[in-house]
Amino acid sequence: MATDATSAPVDPAVGPASAGPANRGQRAGTWSTYVRYGAGKLGGAVVSLLAVLVTGFFLFRLIPGDPVKTMTGGRPISAGQLATYRREFGLDLPLWQQFTDYCGKALTGDLGTSYQFRAPVIDKITEALPNTLLLTGTAFLLYTALGMFLGTRSAWRHGGLSDRLNTGLALTLYSVPSFWLGLLLIIVFSVGVGPIPGLFPTGGMESGGKEGLAYVLDVAHHLVLPVVTLVAVEYGQTLLVTRSALLDEMGSDYLTTARAKGLRDDLVRRRHAVPNALLPTVTLVFVNLGRTVAGVILVETVFSWPGLGGLFYQALSVPDLPLVQGLFLFFAAAVIVMNTLADLVYPLLDPRVGR
Repeated sequence: MATDATSAPVDPAVGPASAGPANRGQRAGTWSTYVRYGAGKLGGAVVSLLAVLVTGFFLFRLIPGDPVKTMTGGRPISAGQLATYRREFGLDLPLWQQFTDYCGKALTGDLGTSYQFRAPVIDKITEALPNTLLLTGTAFLLYTALGMFLGTRSAWRHGGLSDRLNTGLALTLYSVPSFWLGLLLIIVFSVGVGPIPGLFPTGGMESGGKEGLAYVLDVAHHLVLPVVTLVAVEYGQTLLVTRSALLDEMGSDYLTTARAKGLRDDLVRRRHAVPNALLPTVTLVFVNLGRTVAGVILVETVFSWPGLGGLFYQALSVPDLPLVQGLFLFFAAAVIVMNTLADLVYPLLDPRVGR
């Protein structure tokens, strides 16, 4: 009797009748938890962007110098002309009114008009962005792949000669200032030292007057030294993070079990250890993606690369306040967006995150 009262019909194809609703409820709970987690991260990103908007406005007004006088190049200018320029650029308004105008326009996508170029800031950013993506995007792919590969190899053979050489070189290059390394490469491989001839251009993106395949090869020729500089300085961080994360996983029981089943070390590393050590590396990859969009100011300046970093340096020298503020907001937004994407990807890689 008791057995009859507690038994439930079982469908051979589905299983116990209660299993379906329970699984659906568990999935619904997981989804709602993820939605709350994602909403919190998105809310934090919006607050960060607003903080950057406010900070950028006041921060760059501390830069010494008069934008209007700088733009005249030191030429004599009457008080009336000076007042006309200030009125044109809105510099005659009270600071609080400049701030409210700036925030109102920025929230609608209007970043103002550049003082020196007399063009919308968003147009200057759009014009320089492809050049930055070409340089830093190429370097990003190379140093991420190199860092992850060498980091995995070093962790799996930790303590050996190759591990010590890899980590030592990575730490050394990671501590080298990028602008110093760039200047050194220019001296050695562009100007030439001793028996080493000048093989690469000293700067710029192209020589001019070339089309088609010749133009592509010319741009690639100009790309070599700045990309080598970025890869040399940045790959060490990815290597060290990947190595550290993998070393934390290597003593886990599931790896011992995998080896006990007869799996080769190579398969254990690729199929089990590396996927479970990805979270810290994913964080770094997304952060570096944000920096890729933002550009690398010092490297672009050293190599006279016409990207966002060089544009930012040029705007600072005036100072071109709308352009500086617009680039600062764009750089910060790129990093914040990529960090938020990393946070949203975490629960997909490890369901324990966000619970």
